[in-house]
Amino acid sequence: MLSHLPEVNAAFPWFFPGLVFLVGTMVGSFLNVCIYRIPADQSVVTPRSHCACGKPIAWFDNIPILSWFILRGKARCCGRPYSFRYVFVEALTGGLFLACWLLKTRATATELHPGEAVCGWVLLSALVAATFIDLDHFIIPDRFTIGLGFAGLALALMVPELHGQGPVLGEAPLLANFRSGGQALVGMLVGAGLVAWIAGTAEAVLKKEAMGFGDVKLVGAIGAFTGWQGAVFSVFGGAIVGTVWVALAWAWQTISGKKSAIAPPTETSEGQPTELGMGAQVPFGPMLAVAGALHFLWLHGWMAKYVHETVMPLFDGRVR
Repeated sequence: MLSHLPEVNAAFPWFFPGLVFLVGTMVGSFLNVCIYRIPADQSVVTPRSHCACGKPIAWFDNIPILSWFILRGKARCCGRPYSFRYVFVEALTGGLFLACWLLKTRATATELHPGEAVCGWVLLSALVAATFIDLDHFIIPDRFTIGLGFAGLALALMVPELHGQGPVLGEAPLLANFRSGGQALVGMLVGAGLVAWIAGTAEAVLKKEAMGFGDVKLVGAIGAFTGWQGAVFSVFGGAIVGTVWVALAWAWQTISGKKSAIAPPTETSEGQPTELGMGAQVPFGPMLAVAGALHFLWLHGWMAKYVHETVMPLFDGRVR
């Protein structure tokens, strides 16, 4: 049956992308549960999804994206409004899954290789959950950092394409897998080490904590999926993303004359989205996550070219 998948993909090029988007929205619906429950140390399995009034949500009222619009953003049982963030997370995850499939799946008329795309789904799902939890609580649970890092190492060993490795003619089997695993390990160590040094230096200069240890672990996890170049990019790219992010929020606040939050509002009782203002504490994890996702999906080629043409000559004496 699997041997016919390339034929299906060739005959119906819209089928797999459409299916992937639907799966992504369902994963996004589950991530909403994770974002709400994990910081509160609640099970993500039981009880089933329920309204804030305590009544279970029927399956036909829990359809990703559509249900919010059908119900006009209000619970059927009690009429209580609920946040548009649920739709946003579902649509965002679906869009990321689709982009990952289109960009990372190698397909021909006779072959379909979705391994790298599947690895990307793991990374992107964790980054989405980590982003919104950090925005609400200024924490990133270990399952989205340490757990994600070890998942990246395991997937790199199983799917060498994740780090651009493949079998070489005459080479012993599994060597490509070990090369890929080695690159994942280097990426993890370089990413975590770089952020640890930056955080330690900033703390020594500012005499206060500048970055949380969750950020250190998150960049290490990103490096396991993207290699050391992706880890470095996520740090410095994250700084750029953060500057743009806050600047846009400031601009909106200035134009509208209303206080602006860093993220869409949440219904989590403990969640407190940060409002812009002098001295406001802004979590860096979401910026790292955005930069890591950008590198994995689109900017890895540019980063590799930049390192090859600009950075590497600094170490071999060829800079003119």
